[in-house]
Amino acid sequence: MVLLFPGQGSQAPKMGAYLFDNFSTFKNTLAEASEAISLDIKKLIYEGTEADLALTANTQPALLSVSVGTFRVLKENAQLKIEAAAGHSIGEYAALVTAGVMDFSTAMKAVRLRGEAMQSAVPVGEGGMVAVLGLEPDQVTWLCEWAEKESGFKPLSPANFNSPGQIVISGSMKCIDWLKTNFKAELIPGSPKRAKLIPLNVSAPFHCAMMKPAQEKMDQFLNGVTFNKPQFPIIQNFTAGLVENPTELKQNLIHQVSAPVLWTQTMKLMETKSWMTGIECGHGSVIKGLFKKMDNPNFKILSSQTQEDLDLIKTQN
Repeated sequence: MVLLFPGQGSQAPKMGAYLFDNFSTFKNTLAEASEAISLDIKKLIYEGTEADLALTANTQPALLSVSVGTFRVLKENAQLKIEAAAGHSIGEYAALVTAGVMDFSTAMKAVRLRGEAMQSAVPVGEGGMVAVLGLEPDQVTWLCEWAEKESGFKPLSPANFNSPGQIVISGSMKCIDWLKTNFKAELIPGSPKRAKLIPLNVSAPFHCAMMKPAQEKMDQFLNGVTFNKPQFPIIQNFTAGLVENPTELKQNLIHQVSAPVLWTQTMKLMETKSWMTGIECGHGSVIKGLFKKMDNPNFKILSSQTQEDLDLIKTQN
């Protein structure tokens, strides 16, 4: 099976509550996380508001804490035959921790910095993200290049290849505003029957060239961190390929900040390898939903947040 870790947007107040109430391992993981970055993760998740949790500098460490805590509970309670791991954007850090590439405390410090750096890289209101539905990857690339050329504003580029027919673009808010006003599906090569733009409520334009200042900060931090050989291969966002070399893992993780998340390609790799069972290690079912759009009934993505989920996982090996 493949471990799958969700990214930003999957967070919610009180996430992981069942595991927190019933497993000391999970509770201890949150305490360890809090100590690493001097932020009360338990209070943030279980007493904070949705707005508190939505701040990128809070969201990323909270998600890492819940994902690693979930994995530790699973490891204690089930025999896991892990073939690989992958995480969506910030979720890749959880994949690396669970594979023994970097220690949890260091990863917590990294994602706290990452969140702060990504938030501060672009002044609020100058960048944004839009979900594009119904287009092929080459059509989305054309759309971004067309909008840049016609509007005179840059950058605008694909940021998340989430699933077939769902690609998120990211960049200059001026370019996005121009595109929203001037978008017509019939202008796109191939004349798609249906195409739709949905602006996303995000605090910054993630995974585009505007994140270069944040990438530079992560480069400085991560180059001081020792990466170990993973206990199982990691499918990385930057390449959508299986990576085991520590140097390559580190460089890809750094590039990931301003490069698109190749999640559709990650799912296709799993399909090619006949890795049809995955565990969504963390809150919610965003990852499960993306796999459903692959239109392959053989994919079986298991949740991990209730006793019923844990009992089902035990039967898979």
